[in-house]
Amino acid sequence: MPPVAADGHSRRFIATMVFVLGALSATAPIAIDLYLPAFPAMADALGSPESRIQLTLTSMMIGMGIGQAFIGPLSDRIGRRKPLIVGMIVFTLTSLVCAVATSADLLIAMRFVQGLSGAAGVVVARAVIRDHFSGDDMTRFTSKMMFVTMLAPMLGPVVGAQLIRFGPWQTVFVFMAVLSLLSTFLVWKFLPESLPAQDRRAMGGREFASTVAGLVRDAHFIAPTLVVIMNFSMLFTYVSTFSFISQQELGASAGFYSLVFAVGTLALLAGNQANMVMIDRSQPHQRMIVGMVIALAGVAWIAGVQFAGIEGLWTVTAGIILMMFGCGIVFPNAGAAAMSSQPPQVAGTASAFMGSIQMGAGGAMPALATIGGVTLANMTIGVSVYAVATALAVAWTIKVYRKDPVPAAAV
Repeated sequence: MPPVAADGHSRRFIATMVFVLGALSATAPIAIDLYLPAFPAMADALGSPESRIQLTLTSMMIGMGIGQAFIGPLSDRIGRRKPLIVGMIVFTLTSLVCAVATSADLLIAMRFVQGLSGAAGVVVARAVIRDHFSGDDMTRFTSKMMFVTMLAPMLGPVVGAQLIRFGPWQTVFVFMAVLSLLSTFLVWKFLPESLPAQDRRAMGGREFASTVAGLVRDAHFIAPTLVVIMNFSMLFTYVSTFSFISQQELGASAGFYSLVFAVGTLALLAGNQANMVMIDRSQPHQRMIVGMVIALAGVAWIAGVQFAGIEGLWTVTAGIILMMFGCGIVFPNAGAAAMSSQPPQVAGTASAFMGSIQMGAGGAMPALATIGGVTLANMTIGVSVYAVATALAVAWTIKVYRKDPVPAAAV
């Protein structure tokens, strides 16, 4: 028998799950980050303003939100594998259609479909994790998986910058299709069904509405879910705007922007690994407090350098590094707390609820933060507002779990 980890699963099983689910969860995020360096080139080639090109990002995020709302409950009903494989195949085909788009409007529409299908990888991966883990074991596994998942977004802009250096912007979408096809193969070959037939729930409309209403009323679920949503809104405000800001306001090239973006994502990974070290030495609420304090310090730094009139590529990046490091600690603890509060039988629905709102916020919140234009000042206002909202959600989560640390639904 292979050596067994503390959670009772073999180390070989855990390693395989980390790799497959990490690659699966990274497919849609890399589709977000890979083409960021191409934004200016796409605007020129398609004859569209920058704000129109940014909508291709927003439409995918909204599509991912809606897709999760449908695919999550479907996975509770028919199992995890079928919706996952179908979704990944559609994602692959849609990536190829994006590569031949001749207008911004068509690209916006296709990115929406890409988001709908790509949602399968994100929502089902979280449900599969809940099928096997809970509590600190889930936090530990999530942190391990995030290391694999975050490598793709970190390398995405770097690879994207090189692709548009040697080819047209369409090359980026062909590359997405290849990665998606590889992820589909990994799922087909190495990911077994994790929800037994006897545990599946064929929910009708009334039962589904009742389940969602129960999630909304469950403070153990909704409080950490709000942490995830607000934290993601803060991060995505930066992600969706900094390509334009760094290249047009701070003087970076597409290649140099990709390196700066990679540094920020590396900070997120570092925070995630710091969380791994703290798991056996602290409680989840203590880890969230540490991460939130660091993230707030980073946001305050970004605002401070602008107030002092010394904003530049590296001074702003220093604040982004702190912000990302803190978020790397907050994310796995909040997500694991929300999912661990629910039984595996509704894990798909719970994952869909959290993910759909998260993606919807990721599409809408950055747009709200940049109504006056994509500028460094507007980005700073946006991340500041969402950072404060995250801190308030963390405070609520701590209050809920101190009062009742063991959710009845998960027992």
